[in-house]
Amino acid sequence: MSEAVKLNIPLDQILNGECIQVMKTIPSASIDCIFADPPYNLQLQGELRRPDDTIVDGVNEDWDKFKSFQLYDQFCRSWLKECHRLLRKNGTIWVIGSYHNIFRIGAILQDLGFWILNDIVWRKSNPMPNFKGRRFTNAHETLIWAAKDADSKYCFNYQAMKTLNDDIQMRSDWFLPLCTGHERLRNEHGLKLHPTQKPESLLYRVILSSTNIEDVVLDPFAGTGTTLAVAKKLQRRYIGIERHPDYMKAALRRVNNEKPLSIEDIKVTPSKREIPRVPFGNLIEQGFIQPGTILMDRNKRVFATVTSDSTVISGNKRGSIHKIGALVTNSPSCNGWTFWHFERNGGLYALDILRNEYNAMTKLAKS
Repeated sequence: MSEAVKLNIPLDQILNGECIQVMKTIPSASIDCIFADPPYNLQLQGELRRPDDTIVDGVNEDWDKFKSFQLYDQFCRSWLKECHRLLRKNGTIWVIGSYHNIFRIGAILQDLGFWILNDIVWRKSNPMPNFKGRRFTNAHETLIWAAKDADSKYCFNYQAMKTLNDDIQMRSDWFLPLCTGHERLRNEHGLKLHPTQKPESLLYRVILSSTNIEDVVLDPFAGTGTTLAVAKKLQRRYIGIERHPDYMKAALRRVNNEKPLSIEDIKVTPSKREIPRVPFGNLIEQGFIQPGTILMDRNKRVFATVTSDSTVISGNKRGSIHKIGALVTNSPSCNGWTFWHFERNGGLYALDILRNEYNAMTKLAKS
């Protein structure tokens, strides 16, 4: 019997109702990651019009209106308290907001014991113009990423984010477009079904960076189901909570139509620290590389010879693949696995490929 069945966790469902009340029915420490897009309490006063006097299709729904900051803070403290209870020890939470609410939420997160890891700035490539012309154009929203507490061993797929960003370390400012075009859900009148529908690209990055396959993702303000659809696509388990019947209907249809990617397609690149340590000597003992093999750099400018005791010789210098790599490049350090290459079947390959082959063989032998 699976843990989810034992704990009676409502996996892969969208639950109808008020988020706080519904969260109280979910077992403690059952969620790996939460993405929350709560009401922003925008404090809009009257209609927002363009220079040509047409009305902007903005947020004017009752669910975004609170009579005072005190009531809004009480609401946020209540749902965030439930989130803290639901998260597993090593779980994390993402909360998105604007300048209207994100600073208040940040303070409450810290009051409740969450440990803030990053604030992410979502820079919109196509922001809505400031029609009144009395302030700077609001071209970004802020996401707070926090662990359950300071001791959490949270998931962060660093190498996957680096690979996603053209092999450059991903920064905390994300340049992504608003939800537009075919992705934007509309009602029978052609109007936006949900005024603050988030783009799938944003949730793709959130979920890929901070969860693993089969992790449970909760969205307590599911709206039209962006989080849930992306979670299903990436083979994460999901739970959504939504009270608005039209949003819930759209979310159910959207998630049911989503097809999960294959496991092979969504395996993330492991970080270097996750790769098991393999002594170079093991490769020689297991026959992955023979003593006497000539090693070279990628440009074939420097050479070394592999010896039977796993050292390499270059000229009158002898040492480990890392030490000799550093000496021949006159560098303080060198990663010998990626610096040294060998020839095989007419191609030039980094030693790292042998380490990967060794790890694959070892994993197969253990299975």
